[in-house]
Amino acid sequence: MLTIAHPGIILAQSNILVWTAERDAEMTALITVLKAISSEPRLRILQLLKGRVLCVNAITSRLGITQSAVSQHLRVLKGAGLVRSEKRGYWMHYSVNEKALARYKSVIDKVLS
Repeated sequence: MLTIAHPGIILAQSNILVWTAERDAEMTALITVLKAISSEPRLRILQLLKGRVLCVNAITSRLGITQSAVSQHLRVLKGAGLVRSEKRGYWMHYSVNEKALARYKSVIDKVLS
């Protein structure tokens, strides 16, 4: 049974859960990340980029999907903060944002524990 004791505080089975603006922002970011990795090609791209830097053409050849599809998936992953890009000459190279992955892993642990 839930009762609202004060705006922003919900009492649930004798435990106090505090819902703050910071927690709301965390949840919004987490939802964005979970949506980003809910697609198989995007999850495969993250796995490919783990520990290495690749350009779109390298990802395309490894996954067997079109360059435009890879670019669109990278745009979503980059928008979620999971992937970084760096221009090297004519090519954009992509890598996993390890700090973001660690942060979201921590948030998931908090939410599910």
